[in-house]
Amino acid sequence: MATIIQVAAVAGVSTATVSRALTRPDRVTPDTRLRVMEAVDRLNYRPNVAARSLRTLRAAKILLTVPDISNPFFAHVIRGAEEAARDAGYSMVLGDTRHDAQVEDQYAQMLSCREVDGLVFLGHRLPASLVPLVAAGGEGAGPPIVNGCEYSSDLPVPSVHIDNAAAARDGVAHLLALGHRAIGIVTGPPISPISRDRQAGAAAVAHGLSVRVGDYSARSGFEQAGALIAEGATAIFCFNDEMAMGAVGAVAAAGLSCPGDVSVMGFDDLPPARYFQPALTTIAQPKGLIGRRAVELLLGLLDGRPLPERRVTLAHELVVRGSTGPAPA
Repeated sequence: MATIIQVAAVAGVSTATVSRALTRPDRVTPDTRLRVMEAVDRLNYRPNVAARSLRTLRAAKILLTVPDISNPFFAHVIRGAEEAARDAGYSMVLGDTRHDAQVEDQYAQMLSCREVDGLVFLGHRLPASLVPLVAAGGEGAGPPIVNGCEYSSDLPVPSVHIDNAAAARDGVAHLLALGHRAIGIVTGPPISPISRDRQAGAAAVAHGLSVRVGDYSARSGFEQAGALIAEGATAIFCFNDEMAMGAVGAVAAAGLSCPGDVSVMGFDDLPPARYFQPALTTIAQPKGLIGRRAVELLLGLLDGRPLPERRVTLAHELVVRGSTGPAPA
């Protein structure tokens, strides 16, 4: 097995430079990093992570907690986060909290006990056991904790998200432009900040919206859309794609057509959305980029670097496909 000394000899640099190129690439020149990586590939070198952890008192692991691992949206966020962690020489530990505050605290103990170096949580709630740690950190660099997706101004940690209110405004404006006035929305649970923000954004551009509460599952989309159709809705905006797919099923179950009788749009732009029948109009989120940027913020905290911004708002996009059309005459 190749050693770091051999890598350094082939690359023509010191062992310290090899270590920096692998763990702190921002501290070496691009040319030097290229030579080191070529030597690493040629010799098939694998760093001794355990030894490095002992020297640096770091676990070389990042914990990422997700509120519902069965939700396909999070799979794309997780992949982006894992790629960013791996690029920086960290392993990813994944925890499924199932919206349970007690489980969130159990995972948070891994950070308190230094089993992991940092935490990215994708839920809306800072684990209670970490509140004193965050409060002690103030508004400076702070402890290595970052939120992704479910932004709330109440969370005193860096975060990566989209502007959910603006995205919902864009969605409802699209339906209004098609002539729809009887518009129903299927929200997520009201405890979620993103659900509240999206509802507020939708209400800002259309009055008299019929509101039904779902749980982000296709089944809830089917059930709540059925109720909205019975009320006479000609357009239904669901706050995720899974519920929107269920809503399209509810239109068919009512003996109606989508979009001829009822238009349906979703949120997230999951890969199946473009292949669904009809192809789903939706709001696209940069899912993988959310995960990547969250880990990049966390790495900045771990390295003690000042963050250029603590609240990173990424761009969304309205993607118009076949599930929305003009309001019926």
